[in-house]
Amino acid sequence: MNSPPSRSWPHWTLPILVLAGVLLAQSLLVFNPGYYSHDELQWAAFAGQHPGWHFRGYLWTDVQSFQYRPLTFSLWLWLSEHLFARPMLFHGLMVSLGGLNAAMLAVLLRRFGVATGPAGAGALVFALGPFAALTHGWVGTLADLIWVGCALLVALLAQRERPGFVSWVAVFVLTSLALLAKEAGIVIPALLGLAWLFLGRRREWLIAAVVAGLPVAIYLALRIGVLLFSPREAANYGWSLAFIPERWVEYQLYPPIATKMAIAGTLSRGLGDGRVWLAILVWLATAAALWRVGARWCMGWLLAGTAALGPVMILAESANQYGYGYAAATAAVCAAAWPHMRRWGRVVLIVAALLSVWHGVNVMRRMHEVGRIQSVYSPALARAVAQMPNAGVRLKLADIGQAWIYERLSHDIPSYAGVDIGDRVKLVAADEAADYEIQRDGSLKPLR
Repeated sequence: MNSPPSRSWPHWTLPILVLAGVLLAQSLLVFNPGYYSHDELQWAAFAGQHPGWHFRGYLWTDVQSFQYRPLTFSLWLWLSEHLFARPMLFHGLMVSLGGLNAAMLAVLLRRFGVATGPAGAGALVFALGPFAALTHGWVGTLADLIWVGCALLVALLAQRERPGFVSWVAVFVLTSLALLAKEAGIVIPALLGLAWLFLGRRREWLIAAVVAGLPVAIYLALRIGVLLFSPREAANYGWSLAFIPERWVEYQLYPPIATKMAIAGTLSRGLGDGRVWLAILVWLATAAALWRVGARWCMGWLLAGTAALGPVMILAESANQYGYGYAAATAAVCAAAWPHMRRWGRVVLIVAALLSVWHGVNVMRRMHEVGRIQSVYSPALARAVAQMPNAGVRLKLADIGQAWIYERLSHDIPSYAGVDIGDRVKLVAADEAADYEIQRDGSLKPLR
């Protein structure tokens, strides 16, 4: 008796399932009623002051500004004008973009010959980890979604069997768009070069690296001096080559530390932190599992992750969104290595993946909590300021553990809901006189 033919799924099934999986798993981010930080509130105020189409000339012509990200800032202003009052739609768009990046990663892995299961799992581990959870859930990281998306599209073009002239033009354009979104796009040629080195030295990867290198060279010729020597807006943008070792170690060790919200300060307690030892063990076990498959796998994992981080390693402080490309690159290498691993190596990858996803869930829950607080606090603050137009509002906290939340949500907000705020709000110590006490849910309790 002939066995029934195996069922063949359409090639688009995997990316659709990955996208749906991200939207479902990160529904707490989608259905977030508020925002995470002052950035979203500031840009919404700017968009409200200057309504209309926001692809404005000054955003594109000021090449000497430190943060020259005209594509990101134009889109952000336009989206803020139309979606800020509907935060769940805004967050839904962000998570959808993140889901599309994960879907592209899954397609790229399938084109590399990775089986459907490992390709989909690797893409989901990337999208649900702590780097991506914050990037998908914070409107302020739109730039990272764009540049990583452009990098994945470039890789898909280079992976085609016979890319032609139109494909190379698209590589040039996509790399340019990545650079207009964020300076991190300068790492794209390096990633393509590593793909050429480790993936059979196909001529197409090398051509793609050279083509992508053209806009990067132009960009650096125009902006390298500004990036290195212009005045910084904040101390965390300071740089030194001496920061590289600590930054590199932080990005390696952060994913398994499931109880830490942000990557900054991962090593602040040194080796006295038991979580750091756990992370070191997981990292060493992952490196050993890849090494057992072959030294090239381990070297590819290390070099791809390092190349994706690139210039952010010289900065004074790490940030989750800076590790978004790193998470995609390292997840891809591990997924590709999976079929070649023995049982113990697969167990190591499963443990590392579960810790990373658990970490991502914790980040997602905290971001939802902050958004819920913001949806209460910002309107209450605007009402309080409106009631005291000729005097500032002094606030103190009911829970000092929430100080970081309210410091971010009160920092340099020009206006909210049509009420000018600016410097009219001050957070004071518990023993100082205040007009209101901020409750745990973000509401304001009058004290006078």
